[in-house]
Amino acid sequence: MFLIAGPTASGKSALALALAEQIHGVIVNADSAQIYRDLPILSAGPTQAEHLRAEHRLYGVLDSATACSAADWAAMAQREIAELHARGRSPILTGGTGLYLRTLLDGIAPVPAIDPVVRRDVRNASAAVNLARLRTKDRDAAEHLKPTDTTRLARALEVVLSTGRTLADWQQHREGGIAAEIELTPLILLPPRKWLYQRCDERLVHMVDACAVAEVEALLARGLDPDLPAMRAIGVREIAAYVRGEATLDEAVTAAQQATRRYAKRQYTWFAHQPPPDWPRFREALDIETLGDALALLGPTG
Repeated sequence: MFLIAGPTASGKSALALALAEQIHGVIVNADSAQIYRDLPILSAGPTQAEHLRAEHRLYGVLDSATACSAADWAAMAQREIAELHARGRSPILTGGTGLYLRTLLDGIAPVPAIDPVVRRDVRNASAAVNLARLRTKDRDAAEHLKPTDTTRLARALEVVLSTGRTLADWQQHREGGIAAEIELTPLILLPPRKWLYQRCDERLVHMVDACAVAEVEALLARGLDPDLPAMRAIGVREIAAYVRGEATLDEAVTAAQQATRRYAKRQYTWFAHQPPPDWPRFREALDIETLGDALALLGPTG
């Protein structure tokens, strides 16, 4: 199995397509936004022409009313990978959601279901209150998490309150990973940051030109819970502000570009340090001149 990962706009899809065409492989999505069918433009999902060039799996397969966790995606990905291997096809796992990839390869901590009363109490409290409580229950987590990281603070607190064990303790014993069962050929794309951020900005403009606003309008018209993953996808909130008349289109585009760059920065840091050090990193801007060099790092492809 091949794995092509890296920050948004780093060229993963182009490289995966080139590889798929050479080896008759199948591209399997590992991006948390591209799994939703309502966001083909704003999530930079594969175009109709790209679908014709290579087979794609797990793109646009879920409705935005569905909350897809890393464990949910990993279960779907395992089924697709097993089916492709059984047919003698090569999966090309492609995406930038590090949690998805880590869950699939290394497994997930077997944390029991959280007590609904505990979850409601934690999720209704402010980040400051949760942080103060976390300091008394899990000091290590409180010291390492950012005070503004409301989601991770809430998760760490609800786990220790509901189970009596810290999240870090649970994570020492992961289950369900497939890393030991497969032969993996990975490549991490880490292009120059200036090039990457410029790509992020330009792509957002192209998305708006390609009717991303209409995509967000249709999503908002459904009245979905704003905390659903699809509703929190990069660009949705910013363009929604324009749709509601709270910002001009230029302001919305600028805000979405900034959000995309910040997301890319976080991804860049994660992929630079979290995957095993022996995984190859491709640090050039990916274009027609460097595509062959990137393919060469994935081994024999002819």
